[in-house]
Amino acid sequence: MTSVYFVRHCQPDHSVYDDRTRPLSKEGAEDSFAVMEFFKDKKIDAFYSSPYKRSFDTILHAAEDHKMQITTDERLRERKAGIDANNFEMFKKRWSDKTFAEAEGESIGAVQKRNIEALFEILDKNKGKTVVIGTHGTALSSIFNYFEPSFNCDDFLRIIDFMPYIVRLDFDGRTLLAKTEEMYIEKEFNKA
Repeated sequence: MTSVYFVRHCQPDHSVYDDRTRPLSKEGAEDSFAVMEFFKDKKIDAFYSSPYKRSFDTILHAAEDHKMQITTDERLRERKAGIDANNFEMFKKRWSDKTFAEAEGESIGAVQKRNIEALFEILDKNKGKTVVIGTHGTALSSIFNYFEPSFNCDDFLRIIDFMPYIVRLDFDGRTLLAKTEEMYIEKEFNKA
C-alpha cells in the first residue's frame, strides 16, 4: 500500500496578487508549524509540492524536521484563474462543466489531467511508501473528483475554508483504497 498525505496550503496573503509567489499570511505561517507537528511522528519517505510558494512553505518545516528536500512538480500547481474567477457563480459553472474556463483561465478538467498525471508518476515511483504532497484547494478537489466522480461543487465549497487541510489517500498501485480527512484549520476564504 502507498499512502499519500495531501496538504492543502495554509492561509495565503491575498495582498500579494501574483499567484505563484503569493506567500502565507502571518497566521498561515504560524499554522505551518501545526502541519510540522502533525507529521512529526510519521515515517515519511518523500515530500513533493506545487511550485507555488504558499504550498511549498506550508510543508517546508515538516520536510526540514524530517531532514528531507521537497521535490516540486509544475503539474501540481493550482488552476490558472482568469478574469472574475473567484465567486460562487463561477465555482458552480466550472464544476457543472469541467471543460469550461473563464476568460484567461483554466478548466477543472485541465487541472485534473495534469495533477493526476503527476500523482500517478509519484505513486509509481514510491510504491509501498508514504509521501506528502503540498497542494491547493481546486487542484486537490480535481483529484478527489477523478477517484470519486460524485465529488462536486458543494464538496469543494465545504472545504474552501480549510487552510491547512490534510487528507490521506491510500493506494494499491493506482487504485484508491481509502480516503481519510486527517486535520484542518478553518480560515475564511478570500474571494477577491
